[in-house]
Amino acid sequence: MIQLMLVDDHAILRDGLRNLLEVEEDIQVVGEAVSGEDAVSKMKECQPDVVLMDINMPKMNGVEVTGLLKKQYPSTKVLILTMHDHDEYFMSAIREGADGYLLKDAPFDQVIEAIRTVAKGESVIHPAMTKKLLHFHQQKGQSEEKQLLTEREKEVLQCLVQGLSNKEIADRLFISDKTVKIHVSKIFKKLNVKSRSQVVIYAVQHQLVTF
Repeated sequence: MIQLMLVDDHAILRDGLRNLLEVEEDIQVVGEAVSGEDAVSKMKECQPDVVLMDINMPKMNGVEVTGLLKKQYPSTKVLILTMHDHDEYFMSAIREGADGYLLKDAPFDQVIEAIRTVAKGESVIHPAMTKKLLHFHQQKGQSEEKQLLTEREKEVLQCLVQGLSNKEIADRLFISDKTVKIHVSKIFKKLNVKSRSQVVIYAVQHQLVTF
């Protein structure tokens, strides 16, 4: 059972999300917060596996809260759900440790799957944000990092950016799950990143993948 906390200053949105989530057998809403400060204060009591976080909140925004929560509760996953598609918000959220970033126009089924995905330790990024990053960070030539990656690591990296799970990568490349984990670990080390979300940002910024 995934223990979830909703963090949003709009009661109508929280109520709507809670009502929709209540029908999911594997997700339980264990807490709600009306602000960033409220979220921080309720974390110890609720102990959620996943925090569904808005960005635009008074006093302390969702990006700031994400940074605090990831420092104090590193095992808790934070999934941003926001109307903001500005790349600066997106980049800041990922730098602070967000495990996923969705826009509020995403279908509810996609939100549900995103919650399940980040709960498993994987990342979710709205396709529009990945395309936006690609547009803003086009670079010429081949980067040094790309040259350091083996051909197989480049293939795995491409799959990571496409949002594939380890199992899906294994199936696509006809290798074992264990081998995928080894490649992912090596990619993280070579690119000096700590999460799938960060590796997506890095790969797009440095044009390590194609679309």
